[in-house]
Amino acid sequence: MVNKSWKIVPRPLLETVLNNHAQHHRVPQPLILHGPRGVGKTTLILERLLEDWNRGPHITGYVDFAQSIKDHHPQHNNSYPWASWSTCDPPTLYNCKNQLETCLESMTQKGIQLGAITSSQIFSTLNKWHRLDTVLRGILLQNNSNIALKSRNSISKVSSSVLWDRAVFALSARSNAKEIDEILGLEEKGKSLSVEEASYFREAVVALRLAKEVITMHQGWRARAVAHLNRTGGFSRSLANSCTDWPCLLLELLSKAAEIDYFQPKLVINNIEVLKKAILVDDSMVSGPMYHDSLIWRIVAMGANERCLPIMLVTSDSYYSYQAYWDFGFPDIFISRENFGWAPQEAKMHMVTDYFSQSEWAVIVEVLGPNPRHLFELYALKQSSYYQKILEDKASTFEDIVDAYLAYLQVTVVNPAMDKAQELLQKFANDAKSGKIPKDRLRFGSPWKHSSKLDDPTQCQQWAKLQLLDFVQSLINTEFGVNYLGDCSFEIFDDPCTVALLEVGLLYAQRDPSFIRPISIAIQRCLVRWLVQERMKMSLQNLLQFMWQRVIRGRSYRHLMLQEIIVCNNVCEYEFARGCHLDYNTKVVEIHWTTKLSQSSNRSLHESIISHG
Repeated sequence: MVNKSWKIVPRPLLETVLNNHAQHHRVPQPLILHGPRGVGKTTLILERLLEDWNRGPHITGYVDFAQSIKDHHPQHNNSYPWASWSTCDPPTLYNCKNQLETCLESMTQKGIQLGAITSSQIFSTLNKWHRLDTVLRGILLQNNSNIALKSRNSISKVSSSVLWDRAVFALSARSNAKEIDEILGLEEKGKSLSVEEASYFREAVVALRLAKEVITMHQGWRARAVAHLNRTGGFSRSLANSCTDWPCLLLELLSKAAEIDYFQPKLVINNIEVLKKAILVDDSMVSGPMYHDSLIWRIVAMGANERCLPIMLVTSDSYYSYQAYWDFGFPDIFISRENFGWAPQEAKMHMVTDYFSQSEWAVIVEVLGPNPRHLFELYALKQSSYYQKILEDKASTFEDIVDAYLAYLQVTVVNPAMDKAQELLQKFANDAKSGKIPKDRLRFGSPWKHSSKLDDPTQCQQWAKLQLLDFVQSLINTEFGVNYLGDCSFEIFDDPCTVALLEVGLLYAQRDPSFIRPISIAIQRCLVRWLVQERMKMSLQNLLQFMWQRVIRGRSYRHLMLQEIIVCNNVCEYEFARGCHLDYNTKVVEIHWTTKLSQSSNRSLHESIISHG
């Protein structure tokens, strides 16, 4: 049992949903696969689905925007961070943009090899969004600087299509024919292609290069405007769209070329939230958030207007579980697929006897929960030499291994993330002092209202720590189950502590049911430990300040514990942070509660639900 290799457990329901979406050649909406960290979203895509999505007529591009973060990526022999990507050094926007464009270009070249994308299609798609006359004339005159005046006048009078053909011919004359043949693989199938067919494929490759050159020239004309926009911190949709013209053109070409059982491209973008945090190294592009919003806006518009190839965005950022839907239009603008990992009984079926004994599993499910990544890391620790040393001590038990793992999470994940959250709160205090925070968020009676009166950095730091302590205590009082739609006011999102802990990735705002909760039971325990440790380190003065904060200005979200859950047949896989698990055969039922259910009442509730069926 100890030496058994870890296996990737299938998720039939979720895999079926994603496969059904991927089998369409064009779809009206992009799909967002979201969920807390460690539930196996990336593993599901890479280990279970991606290989099948590259068989036969299917071709799938995979882009991971976090790939360039070397300290926290498996490709560089490191593991993904437990906390948010915002706690890591952000990548450059140039690298993210280059990753996306390289992937789409390779997919487009595959479409050209199959004859699904032609030079005329590239021209018509490009001409739909851009004026080509001026730029094509410029390219022709640039390539033929010695052209006669009479020829210059003739160029100025011809149509765009004629200019396009001439520009393709001129570019093909100075292109490396051997390089183009390698892209097309003509050396392998040259015997089966006639000269006309080979030239047809070569023309499409040259046309694609010409289209990129045209868009590059358009971007060059806007370079000063983009630089001015970055200096002033303004917003311009046209300038943002100019930076995403090339990837969106490739997406449109691939979408139009898609054909069932012949050429079915699709795109998977992992860690889409990293794009928002990407930094600029120069003023040649708009900022990361603006590029991110422009790209998603245009993908949404493409799907709504003409249908687009299947695009799946994979993320652990809870912004994409609910808030992004409102920011980009309405609650159903994306197809939402939320993954919470395993339910306890489901995890037990796969883990017990193969990796853990029954007694060990009882400890794990109570202390860590059934999070797949926790289970994998604990199993790796169990196989290590450290575990053997623990076993040599007869007084040691499996609980010591679990406690060591919790200490590891505390030191390497939770404590640094809370320090980062404290910095975000200090930034909030500075913004409030400078008037950048709307007055609606500083209403009378809010615990964070007087942050603008802090002048001393030390006082600001103490205030931030006090706010975090107060917030974590209020979460404990609600049993870590706050329903942010409980009173339809979204008041909890006004709390800077909520925003900070969501930002650093310790909390997750799930879509359905609408809970804000820690990303796992283990992280929940570490948050409680953090509160206890900080209170133990308090001086008498700080302790009195904390008690005064709790009594006079303290947060209370207990009214958001009241909730209504609608569970649909064959859909529910949720393990609620409130201690209620519903199985697959549950019928539609409404549950109301305000306090945590005891074990006996939980059992009777489960029996009453089943009786409804």
